[in-house]
Order: sequence, then structure tokens, then C-alpha cells
Amino acid sequence: MNSQIISQYDAPHQFEPLLPQEHRLGPLLEQAGEVIRAALGLGATTTAHAELKALLRSMNSYYTNRLEGEHTRPADIERALQNEFSANADVARRQRLALAHIRTEHACELEVERLGSDAARHLYAASSLQWLHRELFSGLPEDDLKLSNGSLLAPGQFRSGQVAVGRHEPPLAAAVPRFLERWQLVYANSRRGELSLVAAAASHHRLAWVHPFADGNGRVARLHTHLLLHAMELTRGLWSPLRGFARSEARYKALLQAADEHRRGDLDGRGNLTEAGLVDWIGYTLEVCRDQIEFMAGQLSVSGMQGRIEAALLQDSRSGRSGVRIEALRPLHYLFATQMELSRGDFKSMCGLGDRLATELVSALLRNGYLASDSAYGKLRFAIPRHALRHYFPNLWPEAEADGEMMPFPITARGKVSRSGSA
Repeated sequence: MNSQIISQYDAPHQFEPLLPQEHRLGPLLEQAGEVIRAALGLGATTTAHAELKALLRSMNSYYTNRLEGEHTRPADIERALQNEFSANADVARRQRLALAHIRTEHACELEVERLGSDAARHLYAASSLQWLHRELFSGLPEDDLKLSNGSLLAPGQFRSGQVAVGRHEPPLAAAVPRFLERWQLVYANSRRGELSLVAAAASHHRLAWVHPFADGNGRVARLHTHLLLHAMELTRGLWSPLRGFARSEARYKALLQAADEHRRGDLDGRGNLTEAGLVDWIGYTLEVCRDQIEFMAGQLSVSGMQGRIEAALLQDSRSGRSGVRIEALRPLHYLFATQMELSRGDFKSMCGLGDRLATELVSALLRNGYLASDSAYGKLRFAIPRHALRHYFPNLWPEAEADGEMMPFPITARGKVSRSGSA
């Protein structure tokens, strides 16, 4: 065995400490408290529209796969959601990976909501990790599951062989259940509030360290953290750390690797691994959460959105985009601000146009992605035109903005993506 590889063998004490000692926790608990207050403040003033949640799932899928070097263009994700796959085999494979994450994130959020107050504890069970991995990979064709050694990834099954991740050698395969039992015992029983958030951050690294699956561990760890925050009622569909992790990719990976190291001396905790590295990782994760909350607070400002809708409408009306008119500003802003639906008659009356022009305007807004409806004559709700993303939510997803004009986002009933397709 290479002497540079850190050997971990099969005893769970090898990945202690799972939490920092009491004297190191104070600043982290204070930081966690700031995150919780900011998240609760955002959630108290805004509820995610179905279409915004759908957009964020696509964005999360893009960013988590980008961290693995497996992403495709946002426009390709949009096409895949409409069951349009590239003729290029590798692009199509990446499209399927993107859809798998989108569907899994949605399914898991529904499961978290079903479990209610016990969801966070449930997520720390080894069976929940297996379920999450199975949801991510079980719908993919065999060619998408091929590993570098020629074998096939078994969705939902812990690895059966030994692996090395850079300089880090995870525990022996036979010891994975014992490590996860200890992982669950510590993190699932952390008291509610600030410590549970610190525990969620720490658990991300320690789960990646155990590397329980033959592949997909990074995606599972990131989605698990996203779901923990959802279970704690901190995200409410409005933000996710996945965007922040990917937009600080070098730091994300460096801090994960640094927290793999052995204890650096008598002043570096009492466990086998570095306590300082774990503290740095937790602090970074909490910083990412706070940054994403503050960013979305600005994006979702009701007063600011009026000007952004106006800018999008003006650009489209001046460019001759078929039928779009500035008279739609008032009802569109009303839909965003109230998060309600309007009958077609009420929407048209708010436009201040004659019936024929208002009817044509509604059709144009639906066609160009400004509105969504569940049927040909159903009520209207706020939607997000992808070609106007840079106006509506500037810098939220810069890669999607750079893709230029994209097709309207495919939404079925209440923001659920269609389950058609290969993944």
C-alpha cells in the first residue's frame, strides 16, 4: 500500500471527533444561530412558487453534477425535461443524470414533508442513505452505471470492495455499517436548534469520509445535507447550499480534503482526525448557508421584482417578441407578490386592455413562459421565463443566463416535472 495513503481500517473511532469539543463549539453555535435567524426571516416573508422550486431543482442538479465534472448545459437540462435527449451519447448520459437528481430531490422533499418533525432523525438512518442512493441511480440504464473498473454500480447497495479517494482510504467495506451506526448515533441525537445545524454540517464531511457506496457519494452527501436543512424547515424551497458549494468549488474540495487528515498534535483535539479541519469545514458550510440566504433575500424582494418584471416585458415588447406587452406588469407583479392564482378574466381586467387584446396578451404570456396554467382554461399563476432569467433573478444561475434564450420550463400539475424520459 502506498505510504502516502491514510489508512482507516475498520474501527469507528478512526473518524472521531464527529463534533468539536465544547470550547470549539461556541463560535460555531453563534454562526449557526445567525443562519437560523436569517432562514426563518426569509421563510416568514416569502414562500417559493411552484415554478421557482422547479427552477431551483434544475439549478441544484446542475451544480451538484458540476462538482463531479458530470454537468451539461442548462439548456440541455431544459430539453431533457421535455424528453428531448441529445444524439451525443455523453451529453444524453449527463442529461439523464440531471433528471435523476431533479426527480430525486423532489421525491425526497415530499418524503421529508410526510415524515414531519421526525424527518431529520430519520434521514440519519443507514436505510435512508440507501434509499437516497437508490432513488438517484435506479432509473438509469446500465451504460450510465458502468464504473471505471468495468463493473456496474448497484443502486442503494453499500460498496463491497475497498477504494481509495486521493490520499484518503475509506474504511473497509465490511466496516461501513459500523461506521454509519456511529454516525447516526451522534448526529441524529444532537439537540435541536443551533447544534443540530452544526451536526448537519459535520455529518456531510464524515459521510463523504466513510464513502459508503462504490460511486455517487458526493452527490448523496450534498443531497442529504440539502434534505436535512429542508427537514429543519430552514430552506422552504427558497435556497440550497448546493449552489454555494459549486460556486466555491476549490474551497469546498480543499476543506473536505483537509478535514480527512490525522490529528495535527496534542492541541488538535482528542480524536484520530483533525479537529481544526472539522471546525474549518463546519464554519465554511455555515458561511455558505448564510450567503445563499442573503442572496435569495435580495432576489425575492417584492418591491425589487416589479422593476425586474418591467425590464423583461419592455425588452420583449421592443424586440417584437410575439404579443408581449408592458400592460402585463400589474397582474404579473400581483401574482408574484401574493403567490396566488388569478382567473383569466381577472388577469385580463387588470391589464386595462380590451377583451381581444387582453386575450391575445394572456396567450402570449403563456407561450413565452411568463404565466403557467394547469389546463387550457385554468387559473393563471406566476412563472419564470427562462429567456428573461437575467432580469427576474440576476446572477442566480449565470450559466443559464449565458445559454441565451431557452424554451419555457416544462411544468405539469403544481410544479411537478414529468416522469417521462430515460432516467
